[in-house]
Amino acid sequence: MSRPITLFTIQWGDLPLEEVCKLAQQMGFEGLEISAAHIDMKRAAEDLAYIDEIKALLKKYNLGCWALSNHLAGQCVCDTVPDTYDSRLDGFAPSELAGKPEEIQKWAVDEMIATAYAAKNMGIDVVTFFMGSPIWKFWYSFPQTSEEQVEAGYQKVKELWSPIFDEYDKCGVKLALEVHPTEIAFDYWTTKKLLETFDYRPTLGINFDPSHLLWQNVDPVVFCRDFMDRIYHVHAKDVKLNYDGRNGVLGSHVTFGDMRRGWNFVSLGHGDVDFDGICRALNEGKYAGPISIEWEDSGMDRVYGATEACAYIKRYNFTASDFAFDSAIKTD
Repeated sequence: MSRPITLFTIQWGDLPLEEVCKLAQQMGFEGLEISAAHIDMKRAAEDLAYIDEIKALLKKYNLGCWALSNHLAGQCVCDTVPDTYDSRLDGFAPSELAGKPEEIQKWAVDEMIATAYAAKNMGIDVVTFFMGSPIWKFWYSFPQTSEEQVEAGYQKVKELWSPIFDEYDKCGVKLALEVHPTEIAFDYWTTKKLLETFDYRPTLGINFDPSHLLWQNVDPVVFCRDFMDRIYHVHAKDVKLNYDGRNGVLGSHVTFGDMRRGWNFVSLGHGDVDFDGICRALNEGKYAGPISIEWEDSGMDRVYGATEACAYIKRYNFTASDFAFDSAIKTD
């Protein structure tokens, strides 16, 4: 199949980009989804010599790049509005901005716009991202939440992100939102409402990650088929369900990897995601972009796990048949 298998670099942010490139090549990957942990987006937006350095590094290790990521800055765009500021965002922004939500938001908007121009300079047309949510705290409607409050939250997202989208349109770059808890779109119906809120603006699509849907009891294959025309990028990540009568769906404030959780992210093939069904849905929708492994497993060595995951997903990256299997047994 022509879909390249790439490695999302954010979980490898403790290593320099060249070391990640070297490891990715050794592990069998064909490219990288490069996060802001490995590229200075503002410099990449302006300095073509810097872009040439990055391209030369990728070429040295025979790797491609089809998407950039700026998840953390994107989260800060909406999560810094009045009354919703989360101090944990201080860890996403430059340290000198800690405790200053208005300044964090300005930094985040500038960073996301710079990422559009960085992608353009790299010759890349997709940026994966988070966009945050001013109403995530309303996910359980108590104290009682009105429809007007929810609608106001969606409109606030549209207000904040529309000028950013305008810059992406100028660059010919699309945004692929990872549907994920804490985002304005975190399941099937919130995704549909978000697309409707933006009037199905082509700038906004989906970074499809099945692991965030399955533990919510949303079928990733159904989601993939229904939103296929909006899937601009794909993350391959697995999740293991462990609802034993004690473990709840909400995680119980227990850290990832702890077996008291109802679910945990695990290396590909060690969980419950139906990658065969997903591949068939992607084939049906003629998706030809990258499949990017976002490797997360608290119970496994990451180099071992990512190497195994790369080989595993290649088993499911098959091409659709171009004829009916029973056509060869027909008689004239």
